[in-house]
Amino acid sequence: MFAQPFIQHAYLAGTGIGLAAGLVGYFLVLRAQVFTADALSHVAFTGALAALAAGLDARLGLFVVTIAVAVGMGALGRRGRPDDVVIGGVFAWLLGLGVFFLTLYTSTRSGGDGSASASVLFGSVFGLSAGRALVTALIAVAVSLIVLAIARPLLFASLDETVAAARGVPVRLLGLGFLVLVGVTAAEATQVVGALLILGLLAAPAGAAARLTTRPLWAMGLSAGIALASVWLGLWASYALSPAPPSFTILAVATLAYAGAAAYDRLRRRRGLPAVAEPAS
Repeated sequence: MFAQPFIQHAYLAGTGIGLAAGLVGYFLVLRAQVFTADALSHVAFTGALAALAAGLDARLGLFVVTIAVAVGMGALGRRGRPDDVVIGGVFAWLLGLGVFFLTLYTSTRSGGDGSASASVLFGSVFGLSAGRALVTALIAVAVSLIVLAIARPLLFASLDETVAAARGVPVRLLGLGFLVLVGVTAAEATQVVGALLILGLLAAPAGAAARLTTRPLWAMGLSAGIALASVWLGLWASYALSPAPPSFTILAVATLAYAGAAAYDRLRRRRGLPAVAEPAS
């Protein structure tokens, strides 16, 4: 299996994306901004199709539009944190634009061939070239390093933004910067699991980690670890169970991890046991 170049490329890109998605996803869950990630995943779909309709590289639209909309939503929200009204409005408008650009692309640029749009929707990790996989991994690692660098003030601002602002933490700037990181992660992860399914890779591992421990650093590590395991096992399962699509198998593993964590959390609460890494009282 690992002698195949396309598998090597998939694991290279998938490892970076899994790490970034796990770290970013933890703060999405902590800040109750999962709906934001859902909206940005559809923005990625619209941006890619807009670029394709204009005859440009889909990645250009993925990054430019997703990051621009992320900053725009943050600017409209209080202290860089958009509310549901802002997110819902952007979600509906961008999804409508996505349908428009899909129609425009399939009717004028691709002669009715929907393979490119399908790869945007559902991912094409097994089709990545060596260069593209390397760039994807490097961008994802950069996102992960930035998240780790700002983790402490971002955690403070996420738990109590009023006190954080009073202590001099740049809450609004952190909120905007975090949304940019979410946008970059959504754009990159679209190549692995697709625009429709990226929310699962961002939310399920983080949700599972939150069920297992209340310690922020442990939860960040668990979220990243579960996301990585989901990508690695999902790619293996897709290859072993061919023609199962990798986006399905990756999300299936992530969902099973969340279901297992939820079952453990319920059993733990019934028996009065401490969470993982939580000292017994």
